[in-house]
Amino acid sequence: MKILIDQNISFRIVARIQPYFTTVSHVKSLNLVDENDYKIFQFARQNGYDAILTLDEDFYNILLEHNPPPKVIWLRTGNCSTAHLSQIILNNKADIQTFLNSSDHDCLEIFN
Repeated sequence: MKILIDQNISFRIVARIQPYFTTVSHVKSLNLVDENDYKIFQFARQNGYDAILTLDEDFYNILLEHNPPPKVIWLRTGNCSTAHLSQIILNNKADIQTFLNSSDHDCLEIFN
């Protein structure tokens, strides 16, 4: 499972969740900070990412227009610490893995 993390989530989260997923990258490490969301979506598609992890609606809207891949994991948590956000992700790890392995849905919304 290859996940790209949007810039609206701290790059520090990578170290916290990396052990639980195959590949986790942050847009910062890929020199995509401040790129528009469509370009990030296309980068994820062209580079085999299964999903984009984000806090905002923009990628969901792009997904509706352009279809997957990648899928979107939309964290509907509001502002919270990186530690809290990583705990939310890890608490939902099984759901995320099921979502990524399924063709039933294109967007997974996680609420806190």
